[in-house]
Amino acid sequence: MDQTPLAERMRPAHLEDLIGQDHLSAPHTFLYKAIKSGNVPSIILWGPPGVGKTTIANIIANEVKAPFYTLSAISSGVKDIRDVIQKARFQQGVVLFIDEIHRFNKSQQDALLGAVEKGIIRLIGATTENPSFEVNAALLSRCQVFTLNALDRKDLEAMMHQALEKDVVLRKKEVELKETDALLRISGGDGRKLLNLLEIVVDSIKEEPIVITNEIAMEVAQRKVALYDKSGEQHYDIISAFIKSIRGSDPNAAVYWLARMIEGGEDVKFIARRLVILASEDIGNANPNALLLATNCFEAVNMIGYPEARIILSQCVTYLASSPKSNASYMAINQAQALVRQEGDLPVPLHLRNAPTKLMKDLNYGKAYQYAHDYENNFVQQEYLPDKLKNTKLYDPGQNPRENELRRQLQKLWGKKYGY
Repeated sequence: MDQTPLAERMRPAHLEDLIGQDHLSAPHTFLYKAIKSGNVPSIILWGPPGVGKTTIANIIANEVKAPFYTLSAISSGVKDIRDVIQKARFQQGVVLFIDEIHRFNKSQQDALLGAVEKGIIRLIGATTENPSFEVNAALLSRCQVFTLNALDRKDLEAMMHQALEKDVVLRKKEVELKETDALLRISGGDGRKLLNLLEIVVDSIKEEPIVITNEIAMEVAQRKVALYDKSGEQHYDIISAFIKSIRGSDPNAAVYWLARMIEGGEDVKFIARRLVILASEDIGNANPNALLLATNCFEAVNMIGYPEARIILSQCVTYLASSPKSNASYMAINQAQALVRQEGDLPVPLHLRNAPTKLMKDLNYGKAYQYAHDYENNFVQQEYLPDKLKNTKLYDPGQNPRENELRRQLQKLWGKKYGY
């Protein structure tokens, strides 16, 4: 039995067999003429997942009859790019396809520039993100951008019927698509996901004829398909599990959910950004180094990109999960903002006001302000809050070694004023 996934088995080799994207594949279009003539320039294919970007790249490889190399931006680095460029120097018309090119960082994209500019390689980049923001301007200027549209219901249903009629495995079975709404909904308009889900559903039904209903499709999907949709519900469920695992001090669960996001193709900057937020919200002054590491992690993964960024993310995630926790500073700003909304714009006490002019000094701006560094231990007790909020405590240090130390320091300075 063929173990190749259905979506791969059904991938067309000719433009005429492509479902959807008529604005690119019709005989009068530029891309059609370029492919048929063999004169394909460097291009960027931009569109949602599963709408034909990789398929068009494979059609180009098949019809142009040129040396064809494939790299994934998730698992490849500068060395892999240079290896292909070196091989291309000894071949004519080499086409290099890079899937998810937006995941290449600046240095990785820069490594392509010279070879594209000199015509050593013809680049085909596939991206789900706006190339204007995610592809270097210098590289983008050397490529033509083609936008792929989301597949509509007619396209998706045509793909399923085509698979049942032409696939070497499915056409041997008696299959009836009685209901298709669930298949279409679960696939989210992703043609690749749709075909592979169709195959799983067909394989799960042992008796023939195989009648596919919405109920069967939903039951099979929930039981067998572990999907990670970057724009769907699972995206939010998994990031929630990830954050809660770190907050709950479980590095094992945290790194598992990290792996789920990485394998699902989650944006490295999205993950790192959440870690920076968590370092303050859930760890804070219990371990100030957490924010330093998370910030450095964000900068590092932005420079490095996948696949090596996974190592940096793992280091940061396991450190944050293993760190003592405190949400005291997070709670402090929440309470302070609530107080501002409740009390409005209370006046700044006169002694704390700036007094750059004689008139302001005459109005007692800055009068009686006590400069802390003029006093022993660089501290003097005075009121810093508006009169209406005197003695209001907003920051209550957490119960952990570092914040207990801060509490002792505040008790020493302020005594009973704030009730530390």
